[in-house]
Amino acid sequence: MTAGIRHDDLRKRNRALVIRAVRRAGQPSRTELAGLTGLSHSTISAIAADLIAEGTLAETKPADAAASRRGRPQVALALNPRAGAVATVVLSLGRLSVALVDYAGTVVAEQSERLPTLTAEPGALVARVTAALRGLLARGGGDAGRLMRICLAVQGITDSAGRTLLWSPITPHSDIAFAPALEKAFAVPVAVVNDCNMIATALTWRAPQRHGDDFVAVLLSNGIGMGLMHKGALFSGTRSSAGEFGHMIHRPHGALCRCGRRGCIEAYAGNYAIWRKAEGHDEQQRPVADIDAGAMAALAARARAADGPERTAFRAAGEAIGFGLGSLFAVFDPAPVVFVGQGTAAFDLLEPVIREALGRTAGGQAAGALAFETEANELPLIRHGCAMTALTQLDRAVFALGAEPAAARGRAVA
Repeated sequence: MTAGIRHDDLRKRNRALVIRAVRRAGQPSRTELAGLTGLSHSTISAIAADLIAEGTLAETKPADAAASRRGRPQVALALNPRAGAVATVVLSLGRLSVALVDYAGTVVAEQSERLPTLTAEPGALVARVTAALRGLLARGGGDAGRLMRICLAVQGITDSAGRTLLWSPITPHSDIAFAPALEKAFAVPVAVVNDCNMIATALTWRAPQRHGDDFVAVLLSNGIGMGLMHKGALFSGTRSSAGEFGHMIHRPHGALCRCGRRGCIEAYAGNYAIWRKAEGHDEQQRPVADIDAGAMAALAARARAADGPERTAFRAAGEAIGFGLGSLFAVFDPAPVVFVGQGTAAFDLLEPVIREALGRTAGGQAAGALAFETEANELPLIRHGCAMTALTQLDRAVFALGAEPAAARGRAVA
């Protein structure tokens, strides 16, 4: 026996389809929405009328003037930026960045500050994030009053429920419950997420044809991180954010990693690891907290100029990444890889070695044809991923239901 779909459930599903299609397409016409969603023109018209009346959508001029060259001009639909707002928080080594984003996805206010994450107590970290958000909202004007979600991205491992930072190399403290504290301060749902997962999320939204189904985003910085998109869905664990590529073991009992274990990929490929090896220090030496971009650029220049310890260090980094990808691709079939972050400035040194090592693994049989891309700056991607995570939560948990935004602010994160 086939169970029927309740009218209310069908309505919510169709509203969600329309909102998602508008968010994806930007400014589609009603006719284009019918094609994108598979819904009838009459259904699209009825849903659009409701969403416009509620203030979720707004009519606008078509983005493509050619669409109205013949006959009656098409009227485009767009997300109403005044329907709500979300805040993004990016907490990284020594730095805190916050931004306020309207419902249409436009950044309306942002700020960044130095933050001594390695020495601050958990309470101080939460307090600084809270203060930064309060300052942001004070400058956000009318958009601040429409805040409905907060998404906080951090380097390290978060719990699968998106509530707590379980472990991070940017702080010696673990189990920091950011979400409950921020929800108490701002009375809106909060999600705590892994930064590399947000990079993968942003890439999917930016270029869904190229990064929609299966690809890997690898962060090359002082640490090594990964976000994995598998069959169109972000891969995460049942207990944690998972995807800790940098802490897969490259060599058992090998070089000392920031996590305290030995032999991790990061202990060979992170900036501190490359610098440690190039400078001739013992691989068991405690990792330096951070290596600035200038020092890494100087190492890369020397590696390009001569076959010495610097080139050896970059080769060791490339091998660790290549063998790690080979192990990953032995489980998940080979997929395009986007390398992101400061380390891409030396990708000309890394890429040949990565491909060589990958080709020597069971998972790298097609390594020669595998697509590699690079993105130098991870912060805009992390912020975009946070914004889209929070906004799509609003789409599903608030606006698709037809609830009044003010009444829905306290709902749990979907």
